Amino acid sequence: MRRHHLGRWGVVVATTATLIAGVAGPAVAAGPDRRLQAAVTDLHELGITGVQGLTRAGGDTAQARAGVGDLRRGTPVPRDGYFRMGSNTKTFVSVVVLQLAGEGKLSLDDSVDRWLPGVVTGNGNDGRRITVRQLLQHTSGIWNYTNDIEALGSYEAYLAHRFDHYDARDLVMLAMKHSPEFAPGTAWDYSNTNYVLAGMIVERVTGRTWAAEVRDRILRPLGLRHTSAPGDRPSVPDPHAHGYQQWAPGGELTDTTVFNPSVADAAGSLITTPTDLARFWQALQRGQLLRPREMAQLHQTVLAETFQDWIPGARYGLGIMFIPNRCGGYWGHGGDVPGMSTANAVSADGDRVAVLSLTTQLAGEGAASAVQRRTFQLMDDVICGRA
Repeated sequence: MRRHHLGRWGVVVATTATLIAGVAGPAVAAGPDRRLQAAVTDLHELGITGVQGLTRAGGDTAQARAGVGDLRRGTPVPRDGYFRMGSNTKTFVSVVVLQLAGEGKLSLDDSVDRWLPGVVTGNGNDGRRITVRQLLQHTSGIWNYTNDIEALGSYEAYLAHRFDHYDARDLVMLAMKHSPEFAPGTAWDYSNTNYVLAGMIVERVTGRTWAAEVRDRILRPLGLRHTSAPGDRPSVPDPHAHGYQQWAPGGELTDTTVFNPSVADAAGSLITTPTDLARFWQALQRGQLLRPREMAQLHQTVLAETFQDWIPGARYGLGIMFIPNRCGGYWGHGGDVPGMSTANAVSADGDRVAVLSLTTQLAGEGAASAVQRRTFQLMDDVICGRA
């Protein structure tokens, strides 16, 4: 769980897999399926227990899977199975905030204190100096509360605390114990606290939870019947592959499928399927969720400063990331929770999309880098077409 890899409800744009190689071996199909099947098989061979992927280019849709969904029983990864999307949740929350801004119910330049008076305070934190825009873009300087979540430190701590409930204010208070990383608007660093606060602002503005607003503004209009906010429900709906966490390089894999997702809140608690998540990304880029003015705000990026060592050139908008590649670049937002990672890419026009769901979090920079490279290769192939 590396801090700048957004591992703690973060943005890891490079991990998501759930395939069926474990029982009968991968079946390699022709055309676009072959490329996807090869990628998910490679990811499985790199140590990911299960991988599922979906790509769409024009009218052609491909799905593939590799590995096993349950190490104990050896069952295959389910087709289009449910998974925890992690920080993909941030994009959904950002869309809601941008819709509210477009309706004149708030301004991106409002201070946090305007909506949450006295919440961001102490140890040099000052909600009067931080704007809603800075929350969405990770330029607030607020400490990342997940650095202090005990359950993310070891398997023993996970077992002891996996059913703990957190209110959003509890999570913010963890961050308020620390001084800001930098003065608002002067730098960039990823912090899950920003989106917990964004969710609280949505509730203050609308009188309803951020999850209810996501449901009524995004899920229902797009027909995303398999995407939901689980609240305190610790399980993942069936069918799903189990998630496995490796706590130390070369260490054993432990099952971390079940935990109370309130610890992720608006920063990363949503559950989905590959089909639903691909539909969301395409709808977003096609302008089905935001008006042109808000779309322009969404895509107004700054350099993702602390990500440059592992994603050179990466830029961050409002809950969305731009990744440069050999044909220009693509948009997306990865995410991971204990035992599960999600990666995705969508073209600027929404015509091409790729979604991967990986059900293992590997420890160690070497293993993570190998998975990342293979994931980026697939994303580039889908967005650019094979060179």
